[in-house]
Amino acid sequence: MAEAFQFELVSPERLLISEAVEEVVVPGSDGDFGVLAHHAPLMSTIRPGFIEVKHTDGSASKIFVQGGFADTGPNGLTILAERAVPAEDLKADVIAAEIKDAEEDLADASDDAARTAAQHKIGQLKEVQAALATL
Repeated sequence: MAEAFQFELVSPERLLISEAVEEVVVPGSDGDFGVLAHHAPLMSTIRPGFIEVKHTDGSASKIFVQGGFADTGPNGLTILAERAVPAEDLKADVIAAEIKDAEEDLADASDDAARTAAQHKIGQLKEVQAALATL
């Protein structure tokens, strides 16, 4: 059994996880990296993908992150995510419907700001859709 360390996952909406865990695999911008207790200090940006968490009870969970930052040091691992959603809460049909709505918003956009916002939303939703395909 691996030694536990403190892990916190925070999104703008809420604190999703604050507990001792055995391991976390993070989708870093330069590739996935695993964090165990006593990991060397590291700060990394995060690309869209799934964080994999191995809990101290032996269970595992996956959480989709849109992006953000990971910081590991003597006090454990903290991830500040732009968006974080447990994998079981992501539904392919809902994401597809949201993409369709956003594409309609793009087609109906009356100015550059509205077009840019719609394109950004479509890009984010397609990242979620691509990540779901890997499950």
